[in-house]
Amino acid sequence: MKLNFNKYKNIAYLFSCAIFFIFTSCEEDLTKQNGNQNKNFPSQIINNAKIVQRDSGFVSLRATAPIIEKYELIDSPYTIARKGMKIEFFDKKKPKNPGNITAKYAKIYDYKKFFEARGNVKILTSDGQRFATQSVFWDQKNKRIYTRDTVYATMEDGSTLVHANGMTAKDDFSEYTFYNNSGDLDISKTKIAESKK
Repeated sequence: MKLNFNKYKNIAYLFSCAIFFIFTSCEEDLTKQNGNQNKNFPSQIINNAKIVQRDSGFVSLRATAPIIEKYELIDSPYTIARKGMKIEFFDKKKPKNPGNITAKYAKIYDYKKFFEARGNVKILTSDGQRFATQSVFWDQKNKRIYTRDTVYATMEDGSTLVHANGMTAKDDFSEYTFYNNSGDLDISKTKIAESKK
């Protein structure tokens, strides 16, 4: 019996070409899959975090949190404090008397300079005014703080006001607007402008 080696060479050649195309197509699929991988995972995890932000050498913000996760591998990087955060903000006019914000959860959008605080949010201004609500948004670029949640405000004189539809304010609380107000106000401790005769 005579074997035709040319026939087997052709079959071996076709078989090796088929294997080559299978491997190259698998490689292409792997590269496509790797390009579409989810990048929304923390690039840094910091325990007992302490963050200081300076403006021309002056400490403008100091933040502390039990754990911070930084998400930097995405188009809009952000930082999360899932176990709560305390942020102290400093005024150049009163550097030794900072105000602060505490919350059970905080999210900071790095490029936008936008802060979101949620869960038992408490604000203490450098003037001693206290605000309590469930969520607060701080637009640091535009120097505005706002919320749509009910705000409980306690003034220096001890009077408490309830603002059912939230508030907007400058971030130094030099000006603020409350919506749908009610509460008790002690007139004897409140300065009322008298009209001049």
